[in-house]
Amino acid sequence: MSHPNKKSFVNLLQEFSIPLIAGVFVALAAANLAPEAYQYWFGAGHDAKHWEVPGHFAIFGHHLTINFLVNDIFMVFFFGIAAKEIAEACLPGGSLNPFKKALNPLCATIGGVVGPVAVFFGAAYFAFQAGMFPEAYSWAEVSKGWGIPTATDIALAWLIARTVFGKGHPAINFLLLLAVADDALGLGIIAIFYGDPAYPAEPAWLGLVALGMAVAFAMRRMDVNKWQPYIFIAGPIAWSGLILAHLHPALALVFIVPFLPPPKRDTGLFVKADEVDQDHLNEEHSPLHQFEHSMKGFVDFGLFFFALANAGVAFGGIGPMTWIIFGSLVVGKTIGITGFAWLAIKLGLPLPDRMGMKELVMAGFIAALGLTVALFVSGAAFPANADLQGQAKMGALFSAGVAIAAIVLGRAFGLSKTESSVSPDASPAPDQHHPQHDESPSRQNPDALPGALPGGSGPAFASLETETEAGRENDQSRG
Repeated sequence: MSHPNKKSFVNLLQEFSIPLIAGVFVALAAANLAPEAYQYWFGAGHDAKHWEVPGHFAIFGHHLTINFLVNDIFMVFFFGIAAKEIAEACLPGGSLNPFKKALNPLCATIGGVVGPVAVFFGAAYFAFQAGMFPEAYSWAEVSKGWGIPTATDIALAWLIARTVFGKGHPAINFLLLLAVADDALGLGIIAIFYGDPAYPAEPAWLGLVALGMAVAFAMRRMDVNKWQPYIFIAGPIAWSGLILAHLHPALALVFIVPFLPPPKRDTGLFVKADEVDQDHLNEEHSPLHQFEHSMKGFVDFGLFFFALANAGVAFGGIGPMTWIIFGSLVVGKTIGITGFAWLAIKLGLPLPDRMGMKELVMAGFIAALGLTVALFVSGAAFPANADLQGQAKMGALFSAGVAIAAIVLGRAFGLSKTESSVSPDASPAPDQHHPQHDESPSRQNPDALPGALPGGSGPAFASLETETEAGRENDQSRG
């Protein structure tokens, strides 16, 4: 049995994204203090000598460098976990079920993509016309960075939102739904627009992706109740199809994970306890739950190596693309999310209860935290241009400063005064799913779990929905 203090320490590291942050600092130090050594170990260019697995092994022509092992193999599991959160959000009790309650944040999600893309093209075109980029750079090359500021770092956004708004505030779930949907769109952008330009896409190989999906579907129909066959049989088939089609293979599990048999309902993003734990059911956990439970620690700590391999940028490499990416994230996300959510309100799609414009603007600002996915897309957007890639990655790194600014502004505007998602006068609604005598930690307080978020079920959530519906009925009667 593991020591409880050791377990708590490990959970603390995961909850606060310490491996990812530590990897960023180590990469920056290495790239600036020993640039040649860093380039040798972690470089990705085709025109330089890099370390690779002894024996010159290659997979479909790709040599096994650290960069390839991290970005094309390890990140498969990162995006697989992201796909799991999206699939679970569609279950009963999830943020996307019923669809009606997700409409406003989904509209905001569109703004969270349109806004940064618009700011990017406007700023990049101005900088290009003003001669801020070297003459050798074409507009087609510069404009490839438009997808970098479109996604949000889910884990960091959740962490800062809890600090700014206080645990249990509806704005946290609003922001998380937005971030999950945002990353879903980001996955599509990577798949469609960021193949390797040195190797034109060969769509015929996508038949292997379809075959992988068919294998996963057949396993589900045969009631395969372990996650490993889905991931390690169907997954490699889809991965092979993507890399042979010259599309990014890191997205392979996005096509497979939705076929894993899920739990009966969603208990909340990053919540470790599913309905088997919360209801004390004498059943096995679902394969979808088992997949995350088994792989999340590997992914969380593996992000140290992702950051180490991708965040090593020389400080002298700051350039116009740095400020374009940073501005697109901060200005584009804030204005785009606020504007589209406001438009949704005007169309009759309200914000969650106790969320006003002040909370909405802050949620949009926090969504500018694009660290992990923005670093990933920077490498995919400029694979052959180390200068532009470095500038773009520095802009993604600068977006981490949004965390400090959001906490300071949140305190200044008093956004964390309310700590509970249920008003003091609201009495808990009866919960039909959980026995009243259940006193487990996950039942009493989901936020007490390391890395846990307010769940999508249970008395507090039911009370919030009841209170929200009552408020809407009162508004309608007044109207």
